[in-house]
Amino acid sequence: MKVIIHPQYQLFEKEIINLARNYHNQGKILVEGARNSIKIHELNQEEVTLKFFKKLGFFKAIIYTFFRESKAKRSFNYANYLIDHQIKTPFPIAYIEEKNSLGLLSNSYYISAYIPYDFTIRELIHDPFFKDRKTIIEQFTAFTYSMHEANVNFLDHSPGNTLIVKKENQQYDFYLIDLNRMKFEKMSWYKRMDNFKKMWLSKQMLKIVATTYAQLSHQSIESLQQILFKTSGDFKRKINKKKWLKRKMKHLKK
Repeated sequence: MKVIIHPQYQLFEKEIINLARNYHNQGKILVEGARNSIKIHELNQEEVTLKFFKKLGFFKAIIYTFFRESKAKRSFNYANYLIDHQIKTPFPIAYIEEKNSLGLLSNSYYISAYIPYDFTIRELIHDPFFKDRKTIIEQFTAFTYSMHEANVNFLDHSPGNTLIVKKENQQYDFYLIDLNRMKFEKMSWYKRMDNFKKMWLSKQMLKIVATTYAQLSHQSIESLQQILFKTSGDFKRKINKKKWLKRKMKHLKK
């Protein structure tokens, strides 16, 4: 078992290892997915989240043992990078990797602070009358701009992967989660706008994004909006086509 712990939590190594060892018997389920699951646990009277990356098949185990870093390790390292660049994310506490009898990666765990958030972008998308909707989109755009300025290309920049915490005086904090798919690179203006496509924003919301981003970057609103409309539209058509084909195949099998 490989255990890497943030220096601030080094004193709790034994407790952190026990969290992983007793993952299936303790904790409250927060997310139960097909590939990964997340539970809430307590560590030194602090609520933390423990993400379990489920057991790998033989070929993927070879890849993640010899050629790629585990998702848990990437999540931990990427979180530290974000924090070092003043981009909010649940504080990275530790990651753990377990190997099987063949020396291949089997299970891995990522432990981070628990953020009691209020909502995500998903709620804004489904409710056009959501309170402070325009303000939240503007602040979210500024948050994304700061991320891009730090050379972070978050490949999973989607509606559920930013937790939003309401503060006072119409101010909001944004926390990135599900971090294991990122690139650290200087991004062109096209790539920056393309990074919004998975958010599934309406045209009205995209106009707010374009206006806010243009003000921050001193770029043309029209040029940014044009890219946003194209990349977002292309992405929506691609996903909708996949859904249509899936329904069509399902109907043909009946």
